Amino acid sequence: MQSVLCCATLAHITRMSLLITRTQGVDIQIDRSEEQKLRTDLQTRSDADGERLKRYLGMPDLSRTPESPIAELVNRIVARPYFQGFDRIEVPEVVRADISFDLFNFPENHPARSRSDTYYVTDTHILRTHTTVMWYYYFASDVVRERIAKNEAFGVFSHGKVYRKDEIDRNHMNIFHQMDGLYMVPKAQKDLSRADLEEALVEVAKGLYGGEIEYRFNEDTFPYTHPSLEMEVKVGDRWIEVLGGGIVHPSVLEKLDVDPNVYTGWAFGFGLERLAIISMALPDIRLLWSTDPRVKSQLQLGHTFVPVSKFPPITRDISFVVQNDFIPNNYFDVIRDLGGDLVEEVKLLDTYENAEKFGADRRSYTYRIVYRSNERTLTTEEIDPIQAKIYAETASLFKADMR
Repeated sequence: MQSVLCCATLAHITRMSLLITRTQGVDIQIDRSEEQKLRTDLQTRSDADGERLKRYLGMPDLSRTPESPIAELVNRIVARPYFQGFDRIEVPEVVRADISFDLFNFPENHPARSRSDTYYVTDTHILRTHTTVMWYYYFASDVVRERIAKNEAFGVFSHGKVYRKDEIDRNHMNIFHQMDGLYMVPKAQKDLSRADLEEALVEVAKGLYGGEIEYRFNEDTFPYTHPSLEMEVKVGDRWIEVLGGGIVHPSVLEKLDVDPNVYTGWAFGFGLERLAIISMALPDIRLLWSTDPRVKSQLQLGHTFVPVSKFPPITRDISFVVQNDFIPNNYFDVIRDLGGDLVEEVKLLDTYENAEKFGADRRSYTYRIVYRSNERTLTTEEIDPIQAKIYAETASLFKADMR
């Protein structure tokens, strides 16, 4: 990526202004009956996938949990005077796949459309993979259609849980939180440029880190904005990517029934966990979900986390041979099902093919499962039954030959 701008501190950027005339935004309410029916239908399922989806949907939204640093990050940004008059919208967690992908210019072969990357509730509905999906609901609301008819400027924030199949380690979870912002203005009032986008991203970074921090912009690519940028800030001696944004793509506006010849806009989005981890020097993403008072009392932005204790890990290796259509992300979900938050990491130690030894179209995998609690010392008596279940399910669900 090419670095395109670097300034000494956030305080040095020239401030323009948004053109929203109202001083108070609106909490946009939307019809969630479709999602509620899907959730009700899901409750009748007892298969492994159904049980997994119910468990994920039942986990708390930390961006709406008052004592969570994830919620504090949201509040800091929303409170910026620059964003005065912005609306807020809460959208379904079960959404149509076509809204998530087609509407936002995701190519037909994009990995996010695959069941190996995304949780499908039905053939047509998924657990949302990004909070940018809020654009669909926001532009369809009566409040926004009325503003468009009046040629007004407007903006909105959305935040909450998103779901993506992922590896297991101390920095990644398959459930995390995102925040999105969107600003729209009639071109007759202002034709937004890259400078306007940069200003908005700087305001977000000020909310997160204060004014005295170095930053820079890099060119980036997103399917639903152009041009697009990522923003990095300097933390210690490292440059850390904190958020991305862009000018809303005209083709997406057309799909949302907004005339791109009349309106222009910028948008940004970012994951909240990563910023919280950086702010508190958290050694493990699972700590953000902890209910241990010794942990929760330390989860304050800007406070360097001191581990309650360094509890020892228990490691177990597992080796097997499967067909080449084996999907590791699906395997990680099974391990999550059985090991829960006791699983710190799953490392791939080795993988190879040997047609003479295993047969055609078959591959050997060896994984190391690292068990560790952030709150207590685990015992082999506790872990061995879990490992035995993982062994049995590996053989049964994936038709694996165990080694």
